[in-house]
Amino acid sequence: MQHLDLQVIERALAWAREGETVWLCTVLATFGSSPREPGSWLVARGDGRHVGSLSGGCVEEDFLARLCDGEFDRPVTVLRYGDPDAPQGARVALPCGGVLEVLIERLPPDSPTLVHLEVVHATLLGRRRLMRCVDLASGVRHFLDDPGPGPRVVRDGERGTVQMRIAPAARLIVAGISPVSQYCVQFAQALGFEVIVCDPREEVRRDFAAPGVEVQAVLPSQFIASGACHAATAVVALTHDPRIDDLAMIEAVRTPAFYIGVMGSRRTSEARAERLRRSGGLSEADIARLHMPIGLDLGSKTPAEIALAVMADIVRVQRGRSRDAL
Repeated sequence: MQHLDLQVIERALAWAREGETVWLCTVLATFGSSPREPGSWLVARGDGRHVGSLSGGCVEEDFLARLCDGEFDRPVTVLRYGDPDAPQGARVALPCGGVLEVLIERLPPDSPTLVHLEVVHATLLGRRRLMRCVDLASGVRHFLDDPGPGPRVVRDGERGTVQMRIAPAARLIVAGISPVSQYCVQFAQALGFEVIVCDPREEVRRDFAAPGVEVQAVLPSQFIASGACHAATAVVALTHDPRIDDLAMIEAVRTPAFYIGVMGSRRTSEARAERLRRSGGLSEADIARLHMPIGLDLGSKTPAEIALAVMADIVRVQRGRSRDAL
């Protein structure tokens, strides 16, 4: 899940608590090229205010115009955009030539809606993984435990239901501010990560500016030890300062983070591994979890190139691809 998904649900909750009916739209399936993957969300109010996206803009414009005209008053509507055989969505031809199937749920501001959105919100914050199930005829919704890896959206034609996986929103914890950190933050935000930067040094925080990024004025190891990592968290240490980087690695291996990496040459990484075994008490299994040297071997030289290699490697692991498959 992306950080944008968390923003969508937080806005939906805020509007519902204010007594507003909200329309939660979910991309169910894509055929051909599409800018958003199945499971992506958009939430809107009756006056057209919205957060999130479904496509490059054409689908959103059509949906919001029809919403403001009073359409979508049923609990559930399914539209296929870009499909000439589907009259409801055929008037929009996607520039990419693809087809987009969208689930539209009308959620009144009542107690069941608030409870449902609060469960989704807690899941995105890392409590647990769930399947959100919606009956396409009645709009009745409930949750199931997620049985394991699989597609984000599962359609059950016989039962007339759809199941949508909800997992913690992708998070990147950057241990220490450096020139590489600056670019990592930018790439991670563009990729939909929630980004948290930790650095206790006031002099480097003073010159760091990144809108939308949470900055913690503490040692990264302290922040990590506080329970900040869930299974969709990546931790990267990019300062070349063992006092920051090594302590961050020692704490990060105790968490379920899916990616833990630290910057340095092969020689530096070998020395760090020995230091972490001897002084940090890390086992061989702990050391094996660490990506060091961090990132893909792209021959990177500049801070921007190194950051690109780091984020590319994080996406590779996130998508379950081995280095040999690249």
